[in-house]
Amino acid sequence: MTESQTPPAPDLPPAQAGKDRRRTRAVLRWAAVVAVFALTGTGTAYGISRADRADLPGLASRSDGRWEYPALVRPPLPSGSPGPLADGNKAGTHYADLRALLLPAPRNATVDKALSGTDGWLPVKDFLAQYDGKERHELGQELTDLGLRHVTARGWTTPDGTRTRIDLLQFATAEVAEESESSFASFDGPRHPLRGAPAFEPEGFPEAARLDKVWLAAFAEAKPYGKEQTRVAFATAGDTVAMVTQSRPGGAAAVPFWQTVTLQSELLA
Repeated sequence: MTESQTPPAPDLPPAQAGKDRRRTRAVLRWAAVVAVFALTGTGTAYGISRADRADLPGLASRSDGRWEYPALVRPPLPSGSPGPLADGNKAGTHYADLRALLLPAPRNATVDKALSGTDGWLPVKDFLAQYDGKERHELGQELTDLGLRHVTARGWTTPDGTRTRIDLLQFATAEVAEESESSFASFDGPRHPLRGAPAFEPEGFPEAARLDKVWLAAFAEAKPYGKEQTRVAFATAGDTVAMVTQSRPGGAAAVPFWQTVTLQSELLA
């Protein structure tokens, strides 16, 4: 059908139009990432949503390492409240319950119930337990000085042995969240190394997989690492910083890491 033959689109209510625009952006991002991997010859891609493989060009006949996540649904915003990245939301506030913005575990994963905390809120000391003594103390003091409000977390282990953990840290405003970025990451690695993973290098995160208005820093544990490798990413959207960590014996795969980081960023954006 030519452009001149295309029937006019029906008028949509604002809410439906917004959903359609987000769906269109997701499809376009899929196409861009597929093109990137086709050009580089890797034959891999990451997931934006639980799309059927047959619906995605070039991905219907081979495995690319993605996990199968449930359909992602953002919780409803209170009436009249803007999204965190809306122009009118200068503070970048997430008006939706942050606990409902955690990425759900993929199919066949075993969820780590210890991260559910009390009523879904994780004590800061449990978040800081990912770091050794000096690093734990320094980061804890920085987060206190920045006025960290809440931490909520989710973790799981997939059948291949990959352990995933997501922490969402909410601050008073987007400005404070942006200020906290220097506490989490420098140009060449995490500012405070994780326990058992002292040395990192920048992750080759695909540009096509990055979201507009979401700051992202991603790193992979540098060789020689021990029995397992860790990848970690920090993403800031509005007043919240997401920390995504994946570790796996023998090496943490890139594709599910990229997929998980991007899906969590989508939920926060």
